[in-house]
Amino acid sequence: MTDIGILGTGAYVPDRVVSNDEVSAAAGVDDTWIIRKTDIRQRRWAAPDQATSDLATAAGRAALASAGITADQLSAIVVATSTPDRPQPPTAAYVQHNLGAAGAAAFDINAVCSGEVFALSAAESVLARRGGYALVIGADLYSRILNPLDRRTVVLFGDGAGAMVLGADGRGARIRHLQLHTYGELADLIQVPAGGSRLPCDPAAIEAGLHYFTMDGRAVRRFVEDRVPQLTKQFLHEAGVVPDDISHFIPHQANGVMLGTVFADLALPHATMHLTLTRYGNTGAASVPITLDEAARTGAFHQGDLILLAGFGGGMAAGFALVEW
Repeated sequence: MTDIGILGTGAYVPDRVVSNDEVSAAAGVDDTWIIRKTDIRQRRWAAPDQATSDLATAAGRAALASAGITADQLSAIVVATSTPDRPQPPTAAYVQHNLGAAGAAAFDINAVCSGEVFALSAAESVLARRGGYALVIGADLYSRILNPLDRRTVVLFGDGAGAMVLGADGRGARIRHLQLHTYGELADLIQVPAGGSRLPCDPAAIEAGLHYFTMDGRAVRRFVEDRVPQLTKQFLHEAGVVPDDISHFIPHQANGVMLGTVFADLALPHATMHLTLTRYGNTGAASVPITLDEAARTGAFHQGDLILLAGFGGGMAAGFALVEW
């Protein structure tokens, strides 16, 4: 991974701000309960005429501008999403067309909330063969699949997209190490039951609410709090660094209260944990690149800083990346 760098970042969130008060009434909770349980104050939801590809395209354009390259220089576009425009074709095909990146191989990856880190690994493999530049986008539009009555999910999620441009031209923030994990025995902890080949999204499934996103919140929290600190420490050891070396921690923006527990267990004494969830909620695969872009644009990083990216969620899966700014 030593030749691959992040040359630019970008992000997009929809204009509509959705307050805790707006989502709480139907779910039977209130603003105080949501903040106490999640630390989320608001989120952004897409307009009726927006799809995941629209969010991804906007973030991709911002990242290309940041990197100083044009879409026709791209070798690959990888979109990490679990809320595609359609089951097929891939959302990345629409993004490729929107951007005018005719020469780029375009495909999707679904590793749910770990998707951006998994997509970084896939893009690196493409660049090793094709050279050039890759656009890696995490984009999710969860507001369309949330049950408004389910307090475990509707209060958590927002819509958005974040993007990175990768290249091997000696510029940018170097990706020093990547590590991916999947625990398929826990796959049913987070799911949308209907809409695939196992259970088509027919009228009976819709009547039963099986087209909605579901999550076993307690089991997911146990997975994150028990496994993520252990996996992170293993990752840092394999990357040849110690916790004292880390300057910035950018986790998947799942739940602010849970992340506080995880960050304490990681014992990264010199690291700042960056959070955007208070304003954007959990944006799925978009949360890591949105947060990275915001930190970069506000001047949080300095040359030589080591940044730890951590994605975790449905699959169940976890992905880690070590970036040297």
